[in-house]
Amino acid sequence: MTLSERPTGCLTLEELRAQVAQETIDTVLVGFTDLYGRLAGKRFDAGFFLEEVATQGTHGCDYLLTVDMEMEPVAGYEFANWEQGYGDVHLVPDLNTLRHASWLDRTAIVLCDVIDDSTGAGVPQAPRVMLSNQLARATELNFQPQAASELEYYLFRTSYREAAEAGYHDLPAGGWYLEDYQLLHGSRDEDIHGAARRHLAASGIPVENTKGEWGLGQHELNIRYGPVLDMADRHVLLKQCLKETADSAGAAVSFMAKFDTDQAGSSCHVHISLWQDGQNAFAGDDQLGPIHCSPTFRHFLGGFMQHVSELMPLLAPTVNSYKRFQSGSWAPTRIAWSHDNRTAGFRVVGHDQSLRVECRIPGADCNPYLVYSAALAAGLDGIANQIEPPEHSDGDVYQSDLVPAVPATLAEATSLLSNSQFARSTFGDDVIDHYVHFFRTEQAAYDRAVTDWERRRYFERI
Repeated sequence: MTLSERPTGCLTLEELRAQVAQETIDTVLVGFTDLYGRLAGKRFDAGFFLEEVATQGTHGCDYLLTVDMEMEPVAGYEFANWEQGYGDVHLVPDLNTLRHASWLDRTAIVLCDVIDDSTGAGVPQAPRVMLSNQLARATELNFQPQAASELEYYLFRTSYREAAEAGYHDLPAGGWYLEDYQLLHGSRDEDIHGAARRHLAASGIPVENTKGEWGLGQHELNIRYGPVLDMADRHVLLKQCLKETADSAGAAVSFMAKFDTDQAGSSCHVHISLWQDGQNAFAGDDQLGPIHCSPTFRHFLGGFMQHVSELMPLLAPTVNSYKRFQSGSWAPTRIAWSHDNRTAGFRVVGHDQSLRVECRIPGADCNPYLVYSAALAAGLDGIANQIEPPEHSDGDVYQSDLVPAVPATLAEATSLLSNSQFARSTFGDDVIDHYVHFFRTEQAAYDRAVTDWERRRYFERI
């Protein structure tokens, strides 16, 4: 990418230095994502960042890749534990991600790769390193993956703190009727969504649109597709920007996959294609069902579909993820592909240079680095081994009993991942064992919890 092609808001070190001198930026956030996809890191004085951190990096405790949602160190990890003393990992800024964080006062942000100090190599369990490794495989084959995340979320007219104090019950939704595509109702939430669009565009994240969705207070924000690592970075920053923009306005947004039993789930439909020499490598003249495509497309789709069940926790990482997969809910329940059909787990859209795979399985709770790692690993294996996709599915795929279903629970999906020889040969035993332990820890925490559903059902009548 040339300087003239860089989106407005991206910064070089020289541009950052000039803004620091002008006192328009005085803080630089240095961060990376944990296994959940949350940004962790430090806030640096901008002058110190320029003098030291930009070239030398910084350090963070390695326990950050082993904690649960409550930041408690979890026993049983080989990577980091009490016996090893919880040492440091090296956080190396990727200066290609340096940008103005417009939604924060006088602040820039940069994302890091997590490096093992003893070897100088990327920590393979770190989500961004996982994606970088799969991207390197694609690059060796002269493919440039392009991707886009479509993120849905719910807006609530209450602060995060107030929501927590209320036990997340009876929260005032951003809307009081289904506003899917409705411009009138959408105007009422422009204080949040409009601000987020403007902040993202000013922060080097090109925006396409926002729109109302099929839930009370549910919305979708789309950013422009781009190289897959850039898109994963933008996805993480989009969530951070939305949460902090809402928070500053006394509101809250939730990226839970299924916030409420009676409301639509929130998805993260991911679009992906492979490019070579400036052309979409998926374009071609071969007939596949109702579409025309290349062998590259056919085999990428075949590999993605064949391996998706055994990689499922990388796409659907929480107990809540699996409650979204309900028939007639706009979320897929079956591993089928269809042309421009929202009932299928794999919706093929576009044609010629716009031809792409839209995987509708991930929810808004996904970690984008893990999703795109899984997609590339499976798709590239399909190309390498010329894996054919199943027959095209027509009509209402929810009713297609002969089509395999997505795994029903996190426990089932984690067992498939643990037993997957493909996953282990692709990512390594150390990585798969790390994530299997992570997902089983999440499942165990849920299994111990006493829920409101149980109290309502059993308190008096059992």
